[in-house]
Amino acid sequence: MLYYLTAKENCSTTDKPFLLTTAANMQKKSSIVDITATVTATNPISSDVTVITLHCPEIAERAIPGNFVNIKVNDSTQPLLRRPFSIHRVQGETIAIMAKSIGRGTAILCNSLPGSTMQVLGPLGNGFTPPDSSFATALLVSGGIGTAPMFFLEKTLAASGKNVIHIIGGRSSGDLLLHNLSNCRTATDDGSTGFLGTAVDLLRHDLPELRQNGPLKVFSCGPNAMLRALAKFCREQNIPCEVSLESVMGCGIGICYGCSIEVNAPDGGTETILLCREGAVINAERLVL
Repeated sequence: MLYYLTAKENCSTTDKPFLLTTAANMQKKSSIVDITATVTATNPISSDVTVITLHCPEIAERAIPGNFVNIKVNDSTQPLLRRPFSIHRVQGETIAIMAKSIGRGTAILCNSLPGSTMQVLGPLGNGFTPPDSSFATALLVSGGIGTAPMFFLEKTLAASGKNVIHIIGGRSSGDLLLHNLSNCRTATDDGSTGFLGTAVDLLRHDLPELRQNGPLKVFSCGPNAMLRALAKFCREQNIPCEVSLESVMGCGIGICYGCSIEVNAPDGGTETILLCREGAVINAERLVL
């Protein structure tokens, strides 16, 4: 059975329930669907990271870079909660996600076999802002598993005529995930590959050269500590920046309140938002440093 999720209109943030409705009872499809997806391929790209391809045409049709999906890996209560994963690639009727095996749920996902099925909710989140004329070069800054959404974003930006440069950081060479990416500059904390330092250090070092190619905009995903350091640097350098934040997301649609974070408010104070509803991508200016 295919279901569509809709939000009740004219509700406040605290009383906006989501209603699960069958397609037959709806006149208009919402952008979020909850479907049983079939695994079509699995591709280990490192000792603990696997790219899993899922056949889910309804999500592939609607997805934009920066969206994520919430996946229930099996029918049992262990693990109970779904896991959020950035959409790594969209190809035809399939999407791919990049998963790092760090617990029971992700281990099940990484070891899944073609033909197996799982429940996938998506596409979720607001995604990165579509490219416009305000910048010529897109700097895609990522760290660790934060490279997951960057392939989808790279292809979209390149198709619009933007110059795309990846700046990728990791603790050591084994933490660098360059799968499918092009035009990459790397940095490692131990200097085992590329620049000695963090991705933000590498950006700082290369910025004079990068600015010669016209106006810049930064898009980023990675550990939250890296994103805060990047946001601080971009503010100092007056470079527009969007970040995709990491958080536990039990439901993905604003019911469980597990992904609430404090951000800067337009009036100069702070406010609490649900990252699954108003993120996971936000303007870096909103990050509380």
